[in-house]
Amino acid sequence: MGGAVIDEGPTGIKAPDGGWGWAILWGCFVITGFSYAFPKAVSVFFKELMREFGIGYSDTAWISSILLAMLYGTGPLCSVCVNRFGCRPVMLAGGLLASLGMVSASFCGSIIQLYLTTGVLTGLGLALNFQPSLIMLNRYFNKRRPMANGLAAAGSPVFLCALSPLGQVLQDHYGWRGGFLILGGLLLNCCVCAALMRPLEAPRQSLGSGPAPQRPPRRLLDLSVFRDRGFVIYALAASIMVLGLFVPPVFVVSYAKDLGVPDTKAAFLLTILGFIDIFARPTAGFITGLKKVRPYSVYLFSFAMFFNGFTDLTGSTASDYGGLVVFCIFFGISYGMVGALQFEVLMAIVGTQKFSSAIGLVLLLEAIAVLIGPPSGGKLLDATHIYQYVFILAGAEVLASSLVLVLGNFFCIRKRPETATEEEHHKPPEDVKVDSREVEQFLKTEPEKNGEVVHTPETSV
Repeated sequence: MGGAVIDEGPTGIKAPDGGWGWAILWGCFVITGFSYAFPKAVSVFFKELMREFGIGYSDTAWISSILLAMLYGTGPLCSVCVNRFGCRPVMLAGGLLASLGMVSASFCGSIIQLYLTTGVLTGLGLALNFQPSLIMLNRYFNKRRPMANGLAAAGSPVFLCALSPLGQVLQDHYGWRGGFLILGGLLLNCCVCAALMRPLEAPRQSLGSGPAPQRPPRRLLDLSVFRDRGFVIYALAASIMVLGLFVPPVFVVSYAKDLGVPDTKAAFLLTILGFIDIFARPTAGFITGLKKVRPYSVYLFSFAMFFNGFTDLTGSTASDYGGLVVFCIFFGISYGMVGALQFEVLMAIVGTQKFSSAIGLVLLLEAIAVLIGPPSGGKLLDATHIYQYVFILAGAEVLASSLVLVLGNFFCIRKRPETATEEEHHKPPEDVKVDSREVEQFLKTEPEKNGEVVHTPETSV
């Protein structure tokens, strides 16, 4: 590669919305699946780890917490690395780190060593894959970007449904050490996905077309996004949302057991939630991509958060297993909508050039909320021993985030003029009359360049 360069999309390149972009989408689907499902999938090994090291559940739970904290909290570091070295090299290094962490964990002799290997190394590796994959998806898709985001986000529930049973099978046959070793080899597929992230190249300039346009210099971490009121409102709303978004999936199984539901039926609630989530994310992406819906994607995202919060409040009234099944169905729909829309809305707010820095800063703010949300729900449960209060608190937090986003967008942000489409740029004013003889003479004097006719108001008539 010769040397490190600032990685920003080549100027003047239109997103292909297909072609190699479908390979990028597949890679993003796999990376999203590993990133979100892996911290939950390793929990199947917790009982074996408790028996091995003589520790409690809270000690083993720190493994998943550190994984999530690294995934969210290293956002700015990932932004700097991507802007400095490019998406593909960062993802290759991340895939190797993630695999190395799990392979090293299979030789650990204490829980502290597991924190450093599975938690820190694997978490950092997944973070270095997740963020660049979204950046590449943003560069390859524009018109179909909502659909692409929805399909990529579906990787999370799909991999969760696959990795959890796989982890149980590996533990039964090879023990936790053999299972970690095999999962480490499985994470090398992140490097395969990284190899798919081919950067977009600017069209070659002809000999007589003059020098290529110079790219404006860009900071490794662009903090100017905080000057954008839309970004500030989004970051605030997303941080409040994350306080309560992940709480119901953590407590719904225990809630069912508290109602006297057998363990097997209680665990099946998460399967129902995940199955609905698989279909909700692509569907939300397709709907958002409709021409009449896409301009209002921010309001659709706000509705998804409101729907999720309202579902939490109604779920607190469930008094039997049937009520919890209905809750999981509607929570899966709303949770899938939020997952499909959250990064699509951020892309629409900040644009391609600032997205790499914006997503890192947003993930850092969400990391703080992730570390506060579920533990605060647990403390409320310890104090009251009533699960309904936990769901009410989570619902109120998500509802508050939806109100912050919709009211902030409506009152604090003036509607920006829509970027003119390519056809609108080339469309001449209606009151200008063009002589056909001038058009014919212009076509003769301006030959085709690089196989593409140079569009002007005259040639578009």
